[in-house]
Amino acid sequence: MREYYTITELTREFDISTRTLRFYEDEGLIAPVRRGRTRLFRPSDRHLIRQIMRGKRLGFSINEIREIIQIYREPPGEVGQLKLMIKRIEEKREELRQKRRDLEDTLSELDNAEEACVERLVELGVST
Repeated sequence: MREYYTITELTREFDISTRTLRFYEDEGLIAPVRRGRTRLFRPSDRHLIRQIMRGKRLGFSINEIREIIQIYREPPGEVGQLKLMIKRIEEKREELRQKRRDLEDTLSELDNAEEACVERLVELGVST
């Protein structure tokens, strides 16, 4: 296993910008080693970036990702992190279910509005 990764290597690996990595650093999610103006990322930073990217794909906010990472670093550690992750996943799942219900309602309303427009055009003697 390598001792360090450069910012360029990680931006290419994760297909993200240097600005994104700096943002994660500013947010306290990762803490690369500094050698002058150069940032060197440890394997643990690389692992955290992978977890951050996964959290983003799952729809977690930066604050939620920070909370999940922080609970791992302190007691109760990994067990607490896993339990929190399960809780957050279920919350995200319910949010998505609600969005799906909202979308279905909106689609139904659009269908009804379109049907009313078509019916009115028929009443007016206009073909569609």
